[in-house]
Amino acid sequence: MKAIAYLPGSSLSHPQALCDVELAEPALGPHDICVEVQAVSVNPLDTKVRDGRVAVPQSVRTLGWDACGLVQAVGTHVTLFAPGDAVFYAGTFTRDGANAQLHRVDERLVGRKPKSLSFAQAAALPLTSLTAWQLLFESLGQVPGERSVPGTLLIVGGAGGVGSMLIQLARQLTGMTVIATASRPDSHQWCLDLGAQHVLDHSRSLAAQLAILDLPPVTHIAALTHTERHYAELVEIIAPRGHIALIDDHDFFDAVPLKAKSVSLHWQMVFTRALFQTPDMIEQHHVLGRLAQLLDQGVIRCTLGEVFSPFSAESLRRAHERVERGGRLGKVVMARDAQEGVGR
Repeated sequence: MKAIAYLPGSSLSHPQALCDVELAEPALGPHDICVEVQAVSVNPLDTKVRDGRVAVPQSVRTLGWDACGLVQAVGTHVTLFAPGDAVFYAGTFTRDGANAQLHRVDERLVGRKPKSLSFAQAAALPLTSLTAWQLLFESLGQVPGERSVPGTLLIVGGAGGVGSMLIQLARQLTGMTVIATASRPDSHQWCLDLGAQHVLDHSRSLAAQLAILDLPPVTHIAALTHTERHYAELVEIIAPRGHIALIDDHDFFDAVPLKAKSVSLHWQMVFTRALFQTPDMIEQHHVLGRLAQLLDQGVIRCTLGEVFSPFSAESLRRAHERVERGGRLGKVVMARDAQEGVGR
């Protein structure tokens, strides 16, 4: 099968950083499905794995764990899907990624593609929407659809992939006051359009801006990016017995300043269930089903930004360049069909 391999520890300036190759078709385990990949997201995780900042097993040859496609074959114990089903999912980086013609993924990590979305639109969603859901409803303890519980949620990095979904889920499915942070005029407006009631500039003092707004105390914080830079202010801002959840990487994180306020600290990684084969791994399938329903009902919307095609090392290189350059709104996707988007 055709695939796009990567060179571990490489920058995009290296001619072999991303290469078109031929690989054997994946062998399926009992709970695996084989997906004919139609579109795959390009996430910061992909660029970090490629250049060596995030370690994965040496057996991993391809990147891209956030994908959408058609089921081609199923393992012996598969009950959730059949050949021909359209699916979307975020897999696990302990296996080859979806930058390939065919991709192997455990059925319990997979949901049915939202019917109202194209393959590229659907591929833009699993990793960020699952992370946002887990942050809000698992780590921060909110209940989907429960609007009577008060609270104020501060989202640091609201215009990013996870922040864009978290704003929508918090605004549509909880009764919390939603405050996002963004530093540019376009990202400020993006957060408002997604449903944030207030937007702060994270290049300035967050505490001072909150004081001017005269809002209820911040009971929950989702620190999605540059947490180290903002940490002292977050400790100052958070209400006693509040909750802080984070997703970014740290060599060291000092939780001691949270003790005086009895603040709960939550760390969230979307791949935990897959990495450790947890007993509730199928919850990822159920959450994707809930998200697909919300998307098809128009309660939340897709955050696709740019699409690159065709499915090739050259397209993927350009997509990686776009992600590394930053300053974009919406997700970056590589799709087989050139009609799926505008980034060609």
